[in-house]
Amino acid sequence: MTEPIDRYVLDQLERWRTDPVEAGRESAARAVALDTVATDPTPFLAYFDAQLQSRHLDFAARWMQSQGRGFYTIGSNGHESNAAIAMALRPDDPALLHYRSGGFFAARAAQVAGTTPIRDVLLGVTAGADDPISGGRHKVFGHPRLGIIPQTSTIGSHLPRAFGLAFSLGSQQAGVTSPWPRDAIVVTSFGDASLNHSTVMGGLNAIDYCARRRLDLPILIVCEDNGIGISTRTPEGWVASALSRYGSIAYVEIDGSDPYDALTAARRAADTVRTTRRPVAVRLRTTRFGGHAGSDAEIAYRTSSEIEAEFSRDPLLATARLLVDAGALTADQVIARYEAMRERVIDEATSLLDARRLDSAADVMRPLVRRHDDDVRAAAVRVPDPAARQVRAAPEDQGRLTLAQSINAALGDVLATWPEAAIFGEDVARKGGVYGLTRTLAKRFGPARVFDTILDEQTILGTALGGALNGVLPIPEIQYLAYVHNAEDQLRGEAATLAFFSNDQFHNGMVVRIAGLAYQKGFGGHFHNDNSIAALRDIPGLVVAVPSHPADAPAMLRTCIALARAEHRVCVFLEPIALYHRRDLLEEGDDRWTAPYAAPGAWGGTAIDLGEVGLHGEGRDVLVVTFGNGVPMSLRAADRLEREGVGVRVLDLRWLSPLPTAELLAQARDFETVVVVDETRRSGGVGESVVTALVEGGYRGRIRRIASQDSVIPLGPAADTVLLDEDDIVEAVHTAHLIDLPTQFQGVS
Repeated sequence: MTEPIDRYVLDQLERWRTDPVEAGRESAARAVALDTVATDPTPFLAYFDAQLQSRHLDFAARWMQSQGRGFYTIGSNGHESNAAIAMALRPDDPALLHYRSGGFFAARAAQVAGTTPIRDVLLGVTAGADDPISGGRHKVFGHPRLGIIPQTSTIGSHLPRAFGLAFSLGSQQAGVTSPWPRDAIVVTSFGDASLNHSTVMGGLNAIDYCARRRLDLPILIVCEDNGIGISTRTPEGWVASALSRYGSIAYVEIDGSDPYDALTAARRAADTVRTTRRPVAVRLRTTRFGGHAGSDAEIAYRTSSEIEAEFSRDPLLATARLLVDAGALTADQVIARYEAMRERVIDEATSLLDARRLDSAADVMRPLVRRHDDDVRAAAVRVPDPAARQVRAAPEDQGRLTLAQSINAALGDVLATWPEAAIFGEDVARKGGVYGLTRTLAKRFGPARVFDTILDEQTILGTALGGALNGVLPIPEIQYLAYVHNAEDQLRGEAATLAFFSNDQFHNGMVVRIAGLAYQKGFGGHFHNDNSIAALRDIPGLVVAVPSHPADAPAMLRTCIALARAEHRVCVFLEPIALYHRRDLLEEGDDRWTAPYAAPGAWGGTAIDLGEVGLHGEGRDVLVVTFGNGVPMSLRAADRLEREGVGVRVLDLRWLSPLPTAELLAQARDFETVVVVDETRRSGGVGESVVTALVEGGYRGRIRRIASQDSVIPLGPAADTVLLDEDDIVEAVHTAHLIDLPTQFQGVS
């Protein structure tokens, strides 16, 4: 199986071998390049070897696919000049790379003794369980020893993370133990087609914005421009126009088909970033051989003459030509080097055709379901540093607190306990948040630990993603639940998948606070009263916590912090806005929706573990299963029902992902009737999973589910028409409890 570019290269090399006089083409610039190579060919030979390795790995990937043993054929053919970027950097400069980064990977591995890049890449191609980065889960460029953080990067979704890492490196937050040197710089790369994606534009905008504010932002941004996105051509000049428009990001062009320019310009760009701590954007002009991937029939959208015309811009041949013209290698030596690399790569590929692969769901999911319960419990009750707490009146001495007050106090204690913790988001610093949840924290802990971000949820989460890689314990705030959907892929495709793609070697534990759910009065509509959380609940490995009562919120928050620290979990702490400032439950002045704040010494006795539910009431007739706003509604309904002689117990799920199935079933077995009260939408709502868990768990009693309507929530009183309420709960209990069980279901298991 011979690729067209392979035949073309061999034909050209044979022509050079038989007709050496072709080597002319002198110019002043060419003369400088030739003299440089002749004086010291070592870096150019290393560059060429990295290009050769990348090229033959692509050939091998397609051969392995033809044998039915390879599963990834998106190659780096034509992009091998990205090896110059790696050679301009150090192995301890963190890299978040484009999926055509074979040359970069080879060149960086050559800088670190003892690495096995050929084997590593091929294990990824064949989904081998011994792949040192993903453990057979996906073909990605990544390696802890090489400082390469893995991601699939298909739409440039790693740009916000790259920004966040550069921002964190630039800010050097006190209390953070960074795994990177103080003078490290971030490099991130992506394709020209991805430059049009909102995620990339958002990342570039955030970089430009922060650079405009004169913040240190040591990041090298590389757009590898091959002129085509799968089959769609990039307009001539578009990449240059798009990248050079950012006034605070220096812009550089590098010709990937000129090895001398590639190596010298890349070094100059990297040195600029390192010395100035300012961002530089590079347009690296590349080409693409062999289509987008092995399954892509390139001839369907490019003519044969167009495809062949690109061959003359081959960066590998350009390096070979320079080495031959400078007298560093003969044409025969180039051919020998080319074929030796082919043999080395194909021998390795052959040896891996029967590589061990993951063969069970447990193996595949291991990075997603890791548990370190003892470490989590210890972290959850870790007490704050008394000096860092620095409050005139401790929260435990302030009487009964509302949900908002208790969360504010808990956040203060988290910052006092964990010096690496940082809270950030829109309006969280000077204003203290829209609802006062972060009030006084910026004043107490300073602008490095509590700060405002730009109004962009992708950037907020990207700041967390990158900060976590630098040792920060991020606590980003998304101002409203509806706004997280603008950036949900930063949780799904980036945060929650990092441990999966890295086989638990890279982590980004964090706690994302989101104000949300419905029932907010006097201020609402869809964007401030969103009750849809389906997009969060189906993300593997993500923890979703919903505190409903001020007695629970601090302990649940501390557990989420502990999960982020001890298990590197990504947690969403979803706070019901409508309950923030509520004080009463049944009647005015009863103060039943407030609670005293537990002193640090008592946290061990008030801890709430992941999966631990809340129980209210002693009724034995009906179990009402709910969460969030459903808890006070169900308790009010229970009060009415108990006056009618129906005994109700209310179960607060607290944790919506993973669902606390074991405790749910343990409680349900004591009841003939379970009513599931779900404030989210009927389709895709939490209640669907609760009912499924009951049925699959063998519950044999009556089940009734009620939920809000499948509707966007309107503004004003009309919202009440689509949201469930207390009357709906009472009616549901009446309907479910008064229906006789069929004989075969008498008694519950």
